[in-house]
Amino acid sequence: MHATIRRMTFYFLGIIILTFGIALTIQSRLGTSPFDALLVGLFRTFGLTVGSWEIVVGLTMILFNALAEKRRPEYLALLTSLMTGVSIDAWLFAIDGWAVPETLLTKATCLGIGVVTSALGIAINLQADFAPNPFDRSMLVVRNLTGWNVSVSRAAISIVLVLLAALFNGAIGVGTIIITFLSGVLIHLFTPYVSRADQFLANRYRYTKKHA
Repeated sequence: MHATIRRMTFYFLGIIILTFGIALTIQSRLGTSPFDALLVGLFRTFGLTVGSWEIVVGLTMILFNALAEKRRPEYLALLTSLMTGVSIDAWLFAIDGWAVPETLLTKATCLGIGVVTSALGIAINLQADFAPNPFDRSMLVVRNLTGWNVSVSRAAISIVLVLLAALFNGAIGVGTIIITFLSGVLIHLFTPYVSRADQFLANRYRYTKKHA
């Protein structure tokens, strides 16, 4: 598989898997990630859709990052927000009829599958190294402006997002804590396997091209 096609495949596949996981965490009603909790809160307060607010907040972050770094906005990052927003809404619509957990056990199961799936999607998306994620870019901007390390910068942004989510009646719960502390570990766990899959496809493409 050609490098460009492979990157695009990983990019779109990562977003599809990631947003399926996000939809499951939202449906669990046990809490979502700080960022998604804010999106749900804005949806509950002002209407529109969760995916629409993904696009709006993503654009806001892109503009903030540009102003903070005094350079042109990364418009390619808007593609990530647009794709993610559309995919979240599509998944929420698709699973609404069957992924409606009522008991604590089914809610926990829904949350658990969502957390693992989201982490896998992020690992695949990162492997693509294609369009930047506005949230991750904001984390780097805060690091550059304050001198904090990446972990502290990410934690600071997460705290701000949780406070904003609470202000707008967002989806904050035990799931928010679990995702905050567990997602990084899961992404780190999936990354080597995703990297091997990428390398396998690259080697297969070279072999096929060589023997064509």
